[in-house]
Amino acid sequence: MRKFAALFLSVAMIASLVSCGGNNNTNETTKSTTENQTTTEAASTEANQPTSAANQSASTDGYELALVTDVGNIDDGSFNQGTWEGLIEFAEANNKTYSYYRPSEDSDEARMETMKTAIQNGAKVLVLPGYLFETVVYEMQDQYPDVQFLLIDGEPHSADYSVYSTSKNVYCILYKEEQAGYVAGYSIVKDGYTQLGFLGGMEIPAVQRYGYGFLQGVDAAAEELGVDVNVKYWYSQSFVANDEIMTKMSSWFTEGTEVVFACGGKIWLSANAAAEANSGKLIGVDVDQAKDSDLMITSAMKYLGHSVVTALTDLYANNGVWPDAVAGQTSVFGAAEDMVGLPTAEGSWRFQTFTVDEYHTVMEGIKDGSITVSNDTAAAPATTKITVDFQN
Repeated sequence: MRKFAALFLSVAMIASLVSCGGNNNTNETTKSTTENQTTTEAASTEANQPTSAANQSASTDGYELALVTDVGNIDDGSFNQGTWEGLIEFAEANNKTYSYYRPSEDSDEARMETMKTAIQNGAKVLVLPGYLFETVVYEMQDQYPDVQFLLIDGEPHSADYSVYSTSKNVYCILYKEEQAGYVAGYSIVKDGYTQLGFLGGMEIPAVQRYGYGFLQGVDAAAEELGVDVNVKYWYSQSFVANDEIMTKMSSWFTEGTEVVFACGGKIWLSANAAAEANSGKLIGVDVDQAKDSDLMITSAMKYLGHSVVTALTDLYANNGVWPDAVAGQTSVFGAAEDMVGLPTAEGSWRFQTFTVDEYHTVMEGIKDGSITVSNDTAAAPATTKITVDFQN
């Protein structure tokens, strides 16, 4: 009965969050709270006109920096939020006006119209988190040559993937997710867990790299310790919380799974609800999710905010256009650039036996090449000490 009550409350929580995420206001903007960088949505005074950022007065030039979300919101505890926090950090340190815009629906047309609205409102730089912007940027980059685009986790291409083309006003950043996944998997086995799960969102390369890196790290630690490890592996084909995911995760936990790596947008909410009801644990993704749930042992992180700050710093140091070194280019950041890893802050480090020093040793091995992590997504990695139950 106690588990049923907890599960019921969790379902209610998810339903509430998902319904809030379905708001159809085309362009929602925020006022930033400088003390903790949380945000609150503010109503527009005119149709499609965003409100200004906190401690920034309204200007005829509009909002110079704009982030457009993909399918989520800037409070998703994951990719959008991590990118948004980097934009806030740069804007407030450099006295730039900024805002965010949320498309009315999950479609290229809605994303394109929202980006055009941001430009009409004065945006000189568009920060775009996620692969869903790839075809939109491909269509818009030459239409707006004076606008600078920062595309996170994607590269512009035609709708049929036959042509990849990045104009000089676009800079793309990709990550070595396999390295973050590796160290998460390695660490969790070293901490004593042997019954694991990987819950992926959409089956796209970034999510696959997280998952396949996770398997490689789990296998390496299992071989070092001489233990057998079981991993359940499933793509939900969604980045939003839903009943199907929660039911699936509940079955995993009741069958003995101890820890699930929840990889993709808000699907962690479904896994968290199942974990609460079944004494399970989680690994977060993209950002440090320790603040989101006491059940998060660690998070496989991309340092999204740092990436955005670094890119925008280079942009404005070059008079507001991308420097030649990155204009029309793609950077792929990983451990060597200190752009992926696990959070080591005291409140976020929840391992019982695995130490921060051991973590740094693994990261140094990845940096110097003594530990190699494959980024191949064509097929699952070969393993020696783990049994993987692929459920798609």
